[in-house]
Amino acid sequence: MQEIIIDGGKYRIVDAREYMTIPDCFVLKNKIGKGHGEAKFYVGNENEETMTFFDDFDRKCIFVKSDFIKYLDDAKYEYQNPEQDYKNRQELGVNWEEYMKEVNLLPSEVIEFSIFRSEITPPRVYINSDDEIYSLLRKIALPQISYLSALKLQDERGNFLYYFKPFIDYHYFGDDEHPSLIEEEVNEINKNEEINTEVKVEIKKARIGQGEYRKNLLQECPVCLITGVTDERLLIASHIKPWAHSNNIERIDPRNGLIFTPTYDALFDKGFISFNDDGSILISPWISPMNQNRLRLSPRIKCDFNIDGREIYLEYHRKNIFKG
Repeated sequence: MQEIIIDGGKYRIVDAREYMTIPDCFVLKNKIGKGHGEAKFYVGNENEETMTFFDDFDRKCIFVKSDFIKYLDDAKYEYQNPEQDYKNRQELGVNWEEYMKEVNLLPSEVIEFSIFRSEITPPRVYINSDDEIYSLLRKIALPQISYLSALKLQDERGNFLYYFKPFIDYHYFGDDEHPSLIEEEVNEINKNEEINTEVKVEIKKARIGQGEYRKNLLQECPVCLITGVTDERLLIASHIKPWAHSNNIERIDPRNGLIFTPTYDALFDKGFISFNDDGSILISPWISPMNQNRLRLSPRIKCDFNIDGREIYLEYHRKNIFKG
């Protein structure tokens, strides 16, 4: 059973409620449509899974200040280079600065709030809250590319606690990173006169795990580290430190890579798994125990890869990508 420490207290992770999309109707400021914003938030249909997770909707809940800071850091490119047609599009960049200041001024790292079930006719289940931190989430959230996940925790005395955390997901735009970030990096490569054309091609190929980067990585590691699959058609050369956040040397460095089949590549890429330097797996608590079982994820997994030269990349992944 996984455990988590919050504000010095140890909790057992009972369950996780994953990927609850923040819709346009929920946000207060960064709207795309014409709605006025609804405080109620959809958490699922009225079924055994939903009702078992939330019990009577009368448990202590928390947000964590550093999660809000991380959310705004991840959302910065969309605030500054919006892909969606926000009604306040011209104000987004300035608003980001104001929101970051507001979040940094929150009085504590762990902020408690309460939820209640909205009186909406089943089968849809909505929660709501009258607390300020809930309103702050509605103010800073970007619709459609944001989601909430929740952990159901239990302390040593048997008391339950719900830990809610906001995330950004740029896969809505079709890629792992924000389109403007990728475009900016590609333009910098094209304009760099110190790099010859062949190297530029290899750097850009490496972004999608192709070219010499993939070839060199497969020579060192010709199998999926978790499944042992050897069919190259099913193997993906995955960057440890994302391409968009790497310099041109790191982008084509095979030590900045690991080989996975598509499912485990997606888990690694999205930060739901990572690795210690000894190859032992780290599993994000933000995947429910049920889905961890379905994915055959086990803390006993230990991968055999050459750590030399990968330490700094894995450290970056653990600190910046892994959803721990």
